Amino acid sequence: MAADYRVTIYEVADRAKVSISTVSNVMNKPDRVSPATRQRVLAAADELGFVPKVQAVSLARRATGRVGVMAPFTSYGSYLRRLSGLLTAAADLEIDVVVFDHESAALASSPVLASMPIHGRLDGLIVMGLRIEDAIADRLRERSLPTVAVDADSALFSRVVIDDAEGGRLAAAHLLDRGHRRVGYLVERQVSDYESQAIRRLSGFKEVIEGAGGEVVVATSGNSVDDARRAAAPLLDRSDRPTAIMAHHDALAVGVLLAARDRGLRVPADVAVMGFDDGEAATAADLTTVRQPFEESGSTALSVLLGHIDGSDLRSTTVLDVRLVERSTT
Repeated sequence: MAADYRVTIYEVADRAKVSISTVSNVMNKPDRVSPATRQRVLAAADELGFVPKVQAVSLARRATGRVGVMAPFTSYGSYLRRLSGLLTAAADLEIDVVVFDHESAALASSPVLASMPIHGRLDGLIVMGLRIEDAIADRLRERSLPTVAVDADSALFSRVVIDDAEGGRLAAAHLLDRGHRRVGYLVERQVSDYESQAIRRLSGFKEVIEGAGGEVVVATSGNSVDDARRAAAPLLDRSDRPTAIMAHHDALAVGVLLAARDRGLRVPADVAVMGFDDGEAATAADLTTVRQPFEESGSTALSVLLGHIDGSDLRSTTVLDVRLVERSTT
């Protein structure tokens, strides 16, 4: 059913046989509602074409030709670069983009995605850095909303990704070539147990180092420079300190650099440091890193999505290349 802005929260509550406050929680604080109740409320909202008031006002001002993009924009600058590539391509095609922010790539699911009403004023959806759970994927498919996953897994939808395991192998090979055999690895702490981008990257890294008879000492960190600075301390304070430390992304690597400086260690003479992404932090810190094509991933995702909007139902996986960028830290 197409969105009808006259549909009210009272009608959704009546259809779902729940209270008005429960409907409000589903739309605004979905973690407070059980999955079964949330699914029933969302199904009712979809059937009625309900759109929350703030979205309704915004969408009513717009014409057709609109895609939604969901990513952890406030948590990771890399997704802003992906969005930039997508927005540039969308502007050339005069397509409107509606942006949704979700919590963190370390989570297996997002309440924002789980609670988002699927309405007729959105022609397609791009989900970045978030595995689309089966129940949510089924709902998107049932509502015939073309969807593309970027930097994430999906059993139903087309994907635009890099080979994270290969990126890890590339970083490990670089350190091996410089004689490092005992290596630290700082990985972002996962909130949920699933095979994330971080896990695949670490897996590829360990495959190469351990395959050459080396050792990988893993430490976990929160997603900030300060968190990484603290998390790197135990690695650097060991009597058998690793001769190099790889970090899951550049900001964490900057935290490692600061922790090394705190201890008077020379980089790379006493400890080499690597990151991943090649963002602004890597340039500023003169950091050796693995570059992935953020802007290209955004524009490619839009291109794939438009193909589905135009009628293609062929599921595809587009794998973009990564490459090593050598600087002073190794």
